Amino acid sequence: MFLRTTVLAAATATAALFTSGAPVADDGWQQVGDDISTGISGLALTGRAGGATHALVVRDNKKPGQNRVAELTYRPGRAALVEPLAWSGGAEPIDLEAVEAVPGTSDEYVALASRGLVYHLKVTGSEAEVLDTSPLPAIADGDDYESFTLASRHGKTVAVWADRGAGKDRPATVRAAAFSFNKYGEADFGPVTTARFRAAYPKGAVRHASDLSVTSSGRLLVGSASDAGDDGPFDSAVSDAGKVSVTRTGKVRLSIAKSPEVLRKFKGHKIEAVESVPGTREVLLGTDDENAGASVTSVKLG
Repeated sequence: MFLRTTVLAAATATAALFTSGAPVADDGWQQVGDDISTGISGLALTGRAGGATHALVVRDNKKPGQNRVAELTYRPGRAALVEPLAWSGGAEPIDLEAVEAVPGTSDEYVALASRGLVYHLKVTGSEAEVLDTSPLPAIADGDDYESFTLASRHGKTVAVWADRGAGKDRPATVRAAAFSFNKYGEADFGPVTTARFRAAYPKGAVRHASDLSVTSSGRLLVGSASDAGDDGPFDSAVSDAGKVSVTRTGKVRLSIAKSPEVLRKFKGHKIEAVESVPGTREVLLGTDDENAGASVTSVKLG
């Protein structure tokens, strides 16, 4: 089985950037942001304790001084809590779109900006420190990245990421490669395997891959979203897109289904964060609903 290492965090955040006092919506979503600067563009599970799910979230903010990284505490049916982290060790990033825990560590993460810059982060206390930066391999003209995930098996780690694609003429380009850090802390990618993914839902101005995650069994889950502008309307889905595997020798295999199965549709939200919970059918979802802020929920898929 595919295994992703997560940090077991028991402590609850004590200061909030945004605390939702509103009741949970009938569809199960919990609001965790109320304006365009508080959207969730990516999340990484860090632990579960006492009925709470803890995660690191990134935001696609671009202006100096706006929050880039935060810690989320989510409890279904109760108010969520988001605590901002300070960014250190380098200039503030532009347009962070994904984040993932590094397997085998307790406090290190990889964050990805939309133009393909990879940030190796260490989170300590209330600070996210940049250890190093490096570009993705195989960046093509026009690529716009919103997704990145890591999975491991047999002591080997594979990275999977995707250009988001756009509408009927540009499907998402999904790429996978063996992943590690060199002695300088820089991201090191092996040979890249490439496939195309086209979302069956939603239609119109669709981003075919707004985020992705690999389950414990190696299933590739892909979030897709339509975005008509900062005021919506938004529409999203999560699909079972295919399989990802890595052999004992580190060879990576990526296969995209000919007819990916739409597992669930989510009207009214723009999903940009998909995180499968290891060993379960549960998936944690986060949205960037632009002027309407952000929401999170957990669902069982498949």
